[in-house]
Amino acid sequence: MSSQEIPEENLPAEQGPAHAVDQAHDPFADPGLPAHKPRIQDIDERAANRSERAVASMFLLSMLATVGFIASYVIFPVDKIVYIFPFGHVSALNFSLGLTLGLALFLIGAGAVHWARTLMSDVEVADDRHAIEAPPEVKAKVLADFKAGAEESVLGRRKLIRNTMFGALALVPLSGVMLLRDLGPLPEKKLRKTLWAKGKQLVNMNTMEPLRPEDVVVGSLTFAMPEGLEEHDEDFQTQIAKAALMIIRIEPDNIKDKREREWAHEGIVAFSKICTHVGCPISLYEQQTHHVLCPCHQSTFDLSDGARVIFGPAGHALPQLRIGVNSEGNLEALGDFEEPVGPAFWERG
Repeated sequence: MSSQEIPEENLPAEQGPAHAVDQAHDPFADPGLPAHKPRIQDIDERAANRSERAVASMFLLSMLATVGFIASYVIFPVDKIVYIFPFGHVSALNFSLGLTLGLALFLIGAGAVHWARTLMSDVEVADDRHAIEAPPEVKAKVLADFKAGAEESVLGRRKLIRNTMFGALALVPLSGVMLLRDLGPLPEKKLRKTLWAKGKQLVNMNTMEPLRPEDVVVGSLTFAMPEGLEEHDEDFQTQIAKAALMIIRIEPDNIKDKREREWAHEGIVAFSKICTHVGCPISLYEQQTHHVLCPCHQSTFDLSDGARVIFGPAGHALPQLRIGVNSEGNLEALGDFEEPVGPAFWERG
């Protein structure tokens, strides 16, 4: 912005009560701006160059922090826990993402502030209020002020600042792009497959023993998981979140869905325990109606009719697992789920 000279006679002799009274009576009185004091960068080109290098360094460090944010997604697994003083045991991924993104954004802001305070013009300008309507001469003045401000920003002359600022601003949005990775299983098909496979026995999650048909009575609800999966396994939580089963026995004549009846064994049906709304575990079963209720958002499924949705926000039925009995008399899976378990996702189709 261009500077404006203030006549000497308009400067107040002192900033006291008398001057305040004069301003109260005269809304157009001189605001009493102090005389401008040049900064060292205004008179010493070497100091200005140092400020330029400082600002450029902050922008460069911001770029490195953004690269670190992206690298953290690749380097650290989701479940890696590290000890960091004084925070204690924390997720390595979460800590590195927060640290690098915070630094990237902070350094851009700090660089911009240092640039404005040391290299841009700091001359205060007094201007009279004007009508809201902008006549042509005002528009011309605004345009001229904008051009003057652009010149005083030294953006054209300080190319090092300009180039590093553009680089930092160009890299920071990549942090948001990396966050999109968590919206789907790309590039792997982690959500389409579970540990269930032909021949995998159904293990009671309470007793940790293989389930037999006689263990499941009409009207009961039992939770099962695949054999070979142990609670101390590193990926137990990830696998059980996809493979957990509800085992219910219904009188065969009460099963309405033909495929459900064919995939059952003597009225014993196995459905995914994971709600198809947002993935909550289903645990509430009503014997008389064969309905199960998700306690999170009250999605209700009819287990006698293909586990279709009869109430609530869930988008599709619970997947059914085809089961049978092996040579030892234990219940076993005859394959994996034919459709992905849990909520829908972009690549589900």
